[in-house]
Amino acid sequence: MKTRKLIGLLLLTMAQLSFGQEAVRLSDCQQWAREQHPLLKQKELYEQIKELKLANNQTNYFPQIDLNGQATYQTDVTKVGISLPNVSLPELAKDQYKLYADVKQSIWDGGLTKGNELLELAKSEADQQGVEVELYRVQERVNNTFFASFLIQKNLDLLAKKEETLKARIEQLQVAVEQGTLLSSELDQLLAEQVKVKQQQLELEMQREIALATLAILTGKEVGVLSNLEMESLEFSADRSSHRPELQLFEKQTEMLSASADLIQKKRNPKLFGFGQLGYGRPGLNMLSDDFDTYALVGVGLNWTVFDWKKTKREKETISMQQQLVATRQQDFERNMTIALDSEYRKIKQLEATLQRDRELIALQQRITQSSASKLENGTITTSDYIQDLNAELSARITLETHKVQLEAAKINYQTIKGI
Repeated sequence: MKTRKLIGLLLLTMAQLSFGQEAVRLSDCQQWAREQHPLLKQKELYEQIKELKLANNQTNYFPQIDLNGQATYQTDVTKVGISLPNVSLPELAKDQYKLYADVKQSIWDGGLTKGNELLELAKSEADQQGVEVELYRVQERVNNTFFASFLIQKNLDLLAKKEETLKARIEQLQVAVEQGTLLSSELDQLLAEQVKVKQQQLELEMQREIALATLAILTGKEVGVLSNLEMESLEFSADRSSHRPELQLFEKQTEMLSASADLIQKKRNPKLFGFGQLGYGRPGLNMLSDDFDTYALVGVGLNWTVFDWKKTKREKETISMQQQLVATRQQDFERNMTIALDSEYRKIKQLEATLQRDRELIALQQRITQSSASKLENGTITTSDYIQDLNAELSARITLETHKVQLEAAKINYQTIKGI
């Protein structure tokens, strides 16, 4: 029974370790970085701002009701300058009072409310796209941190293999020293090299901790979750069609300026409205009555700015210039993007050619190291000669792994520049 419990506990522990070391890909880090970034909250806030502004804009279709009141005293009042026999003409009081409600209802506002709605929608889309641009820039930092950490991870793997090789050689030389066929100083050189490897491992571990800590902050994940990075090999395509969010931002900004120009033009349109007033005061509408009375009036009004001293024309010209500024920024961005794509393309082709030479060099260095190991066992070369050949092979392998990571990073950068 105890044996079964022990086996079950062991299996559970292994499962937990396996889960904790689940491979993490670059796409995972990019998605996590986006989901937890504070800027993502801005998209929700911009959406709420848009809804509030649109709701306010719709109130233009509702009647406007204002309640007013006033009390005045004047030095003189209207008088009838004639007298009639047996007729008493009323004399108005110099203190007057009025409490009334004004009602105004838009009948046609020249398309102003609809124009405001289109402008707010365009502004909101531009703001939302601006957030996407900022979020996309985070992706580049995630890429750099991921590849830096992954390269350190690969170098640590190579140092671990070198340590295993040194350990095997040390065991062989220890036997030779005990048998008196080899000087202990030769063994000491391997032991010293082993210490150097441990020092290099310690330095790389510290660098890796720093890189993983940065990646953890960017992704919002624990460092332990990111301990096993996995690099995917991408199929490279030289297609240069772009889907960068900046290009969409330029488009949204242009649309926003167009909506603004349309709104300016609509401000010149005639506006038709109805109005009414309901009140109580002294005097009422009968100016010859000195009594408090209720009154009401209704009517229709028209407002039309016939001439505005070319103000609308100048405002539209200003917006046109702003659109030209957006166009020049877009042209500059596309130019820089073309340069960056060409640079990454050439870098990819160069690394692909370099990797072939790296593999050829490793094959040669591996044969040299194997030959040196055999010579060391036979005592025909010194330990320092063997260490030199072993380090040359390790350097070639590190160079290969570095170029591999650089190649995948260049492919990712090419895709990132394109906006994929």
